Amino acid sequence: MKDVLSKVIETAVKAFKAEYVEVRAQKLYKTAVTVKEARVEAAKQGIENGAALRVLVKGAWGFASVGTLDVQALSDAVSDACRMAKAASARRRLPVKLAQTKTVEDKIVSKPRKDPAEVPVENKMNLLLSVNNTALREDNRVKSVTTNYLDLTGMSYFINSEHTYIEQDKLYVFLGVSVTAKENNLFTFSSEAVGSTSGYEVFDVETPTKVGETVARRATAQLKAKPPRGGTFPVVLAPNVVGTLVHEAFGHLAEADLTLAGSVLSDKLEKRVASNVVTFYDDGTVNGAFGSFKYDDEGVQAQKTLLVKDGVLVGLMHNRETAQQLSADPTGNARAEDFHFEPIVRMRNTFIEARDYTFEELIEDVKFGYYLKSFRGGEANLDGTFQVGIQEAYEIVRGEVGEPVRNASISGNTLETLFKIDAVGKEFELWPGLCGKGQSACVGDGGAHTRVREVMVGGSS
Repeated sequence: MKDVLSKVIETAVKAFKAEYVEVRAQKLYKTAVTVKEARVEAAKQGIENGAALRVLVKGAWGFASVGTLDVQALSDAVSDACRMAKAASARRRLPVKLAQTKTVEDKIVSKPRKDPAEVPVENKMNLLLSVNNTALREDNRVKSVTTNYLDLTGMSYFINSEHTYIEQDKLYVFLGVSVTAKENNLFTFSSEAVGSTSGYEVFDVETPTKVGETVARRATAQLKAKPPRGGTFPVVLAPNVVGTLVHEAFGHLAEADLTLAGSVLSDKLEKRVASNVVTFYDDGTVNGAFGSFKYDDEGVQAQKTLLVKDGVLVGLMHNRETAQQLSADPTGNARAEDFHFEPIVRMRNTFIEARDYTFEELIEDVKFGYYLKSFRGGEANLDGTFQVGIQEAYEIVRGEVGEPVRNASISGNTLETLFKIDAVGKEFELWPGLCGKGQSACVGDGGAHTRVREVMVGGSS
């Protein structure tokens, strides 16, 4: 493979005087299964081979992708990319420049105890059926269960004109479950996700029984829940919710391409953006986490990137282009969904650093507020406004967890909210997810239980 890709690099450099060339190739195998109630609704397996070719010619990018690894097709595609870059350069005011990185030659081999590629698809179907049957048997008020499974295995290849060459195993396993429960005319919804880059052995821990019972009990408990009081209250966020807040309300603002586009953090480097108990990281090195990998899609090694230290914004997430623009080092955050896409700045595993509070200490001083345990969804804007929907929540009354609450949400301004964080717990958790930013990326987010002195609580998500 290296010889084939090297010829493509040579074509772009010699024939078109390209200043920089990279090729990302993949030989991947994908399995996707969907089960609804006790029926297998879809099962797909397939091979996804192809390559992405990106070039810099006269300071402008050109990009092409092709669904084959044939050397002639790759050479034709890189030639097309070079012509596009040359045409674009006439309209570009400032030339693209890339931060320097180390030249790397490496091969990364995953070593799962249970390789999903070796697990028969019938076993995967039975896993999903077991989750669904467990949820349906848990309570007769559970009316609908849908489970989606995805695994991705194989090899990716990266080569560039700076003599970096990397072969890297790809391994992702993901399970998503959603449940609807009904009593009288009331419907409730619950979802749960399991994801890993370690292997199929994740289901030895997150067993079908455990997952099915968890999602069913959450949905049925909400049938007896009441709407929250609208207004501003203290809240304690579980790792599942604080991770969403960190990811949606802060993380996207700290992706350097969006920072340069005018996010609320654009003039905040080295300034205080949160209370002094807040430290945020984006980390691509967490073993087995859903957002982890060794090298990003520009051949830069993943690292643990400090974003906020004791309330002060000290770093951003970069690719090579944004790092050069802001006189920073690349952080290994350039990611592409697959060979059809160009790499852009994306999060990996984003979280708040644990501190030293127990859960009991976090709630003991709350006269009335809410414990927000599980998120439903979230969104944020470049101006720092955000909303996070909650699928499982409870009142906190005189320092004790009280009755369940349904259809809650929190909203506000990111920086104002971060300044109101006054305590962080000691138990650390990461949760898997799929993030959309024009293309999908596997990510993790979380941290420890976190207390916010006050935030706007609403009754809809």
